[in-house]
Amino acid sequence: MAEQTVLSPDDQVELGDPRYPSLSRGFNQRWIADPDAIMVVGTPEEARAALAAALEKTGRGEAGRITVRSGGHCYEDFVCSPDVGVIIDVSPMCKVYYDPGEKAHCVEAGATNWHVYSHLYPATGRALPGGSCYSVGLGGHITGGGFGLMSRQFGLTVDYLYAVEVAVVRKDYTVELVTARRDDTDPKARALWWAHTGGGGGNFGVVTRFWFRDVPEPPSEVLLCSLAWDWKDFHGKKDLHALLTAFGVYFRDHQDPETPEGRLFAMLKLNHVSNGQIGLLAQVDADVEGAQRAMDGFIAAVDGSIRPTATEPRTSMGEHPPVARMKKPRRMPWLAATQTLNGSGENQCGKYKSAYIRRPFTDAQIDAMWDHLGKKHFLPEDYDNPEARIQIDSYGSAINIPERRHPATAVPQRDSIMKMQYQVYWFPGDENEQKHIDWIQQTYQATFADTGGVPKTYSGSGDHNTDGCYINYPDGDLPEAAADGGTEPWPVLYYKAAYPMLQQVKADWDPNNVFRHRQSIRPKNA
Repeated sequence: MAEQTVLSPDDQVELGDPRYPSLSRGFNQRWIADPDAIMVVGTPEEARAALAAALEKTGRGEAGRITVRSGGHCYEDFVCSPDVGVIIDVSPMCKVYYDPGEKAHCVEAGATNWHVYSHLYPATGRALPGGSCYSVGLGGHITGGGFGLMSRQFGLTVDYLYAVEVAVVRKDYTVELVTARRDDTDPKARALWWAHTGGGGGNFGVVTRFWFRDVPEPPSEVLLCSLAWDWKDFHGKKDLHALLTAFGVYFRDHQDPETPEGRLFAMLKLNHVSNGQIGLLAQVDADVEGAQRAMDGFIAAVDGSIRPTATEPRTSMGEHPPVARMKKPRRMPWLAATQTLNGSGENQCGKYKSAYIRRPFTDAQIDAMWDHLGKKHFLPEDYDNPEARIQIDSYGSAINIPERRHPATAVPQRDSIMKMQYQVYWFPGDENEQKHIDWIQQTYQATFADTGGVPKTYSGSGDHNTDGCYINYPDGDLPEAAADGGTEPWPVLYYKAAYPMLQQVKADWDPNNVFRHRQSIRPKNA
């Protein structure tokens, strides 16, 4: 009989331990847990042992939820909330190495984006096309179908996932480590792999390791541009219409990843007028012929379409500090550019919403954004918050390659050209917390008023330009069930037609629904 791993006292953090306040919360200071224990694990076997101990401590989950923390960037209360009994913290499990047995690069689930960029890239010249926020944990980022500045060139992180190791709870509450592979002969194991290619974190078990094959090689150098426009120079909504239309049209018309224009990535920071500025970041592979032409053409298309004059960024814009002296695109080594953009913002409370956009914005959508960003009097009283914004990321291109579409992976949104993230931040104790939440809810509902207040999914018919929501930007406000008038519930908005198969995987691999939260996958026939 194999020797059982026993967790040491140092691995179990309880109230009174100096680490407890830090490990019972995450990036979003809005959510703080009060668990009986936080189990800190450094190996897959320790994760298995911790899960078994957590089941015992919580009465098989009846006395409190069992949740998993890697980087701590869950936006909602799925990991940290008063009903949590045990948090399993996998952050020390963060090795990145080549595994000759699997013929793949292994990334442990506690690693962050920065571990991949600062460890995998120097050693191998390869990197996953993940996000720009350095501290995001890959345990959640990958399982939701993570994307970033290289995704228009290379696709999503899950497009390279070969295998995943998960500590699962069987029907009899025994715990075992299972490795599921893309080419597994067991259909249930293969389905478990598939569920981790976009099915969201915290749904099926404790992920311990990922293996990736054919990991892309980032460009040696990139062109990076950062500029801004002052809100005071926008004389009316016509300027915002021109800016957003030019941005959308550019990415509608440049969706070929074999071209430099199709590889160019940009994010538009539509900050609230009280911030003072609207920001733009853009990056393109400088190794490819025509890179300078692509960057110049993009800036001319966007900046040249509006009356305000571009200037230097002076204000913080979410996770990104002001990136100055790059109004003229600068050629930089890829890793240096990635480090320049890396950030995670201040320790604040936050609320988030998302949308996939398939075509340029409609006039009604832009009017709604103007009303809630560029006007001060959309509420009964003035709303001033420099940390309220709508971030619009370019999307598509390599992400939308037909071979990568559902059911190849569990990410069903594969024909969008932009992705929106609504963000609002405030500091703990802010007496205006409800006003901040009202702002984001009203802004979102107004933008998508024509489709019931949410970005309706697309199934091949209809003239709307939306396609649901991104599970890695979870939003607890989304409808729980289909509403009168056809408003779609969150399972459809996140997963579309993939949801029934995810439910079957849930029933097969977490039959007791141990891993659950407000928007977790519901077991089939539950």
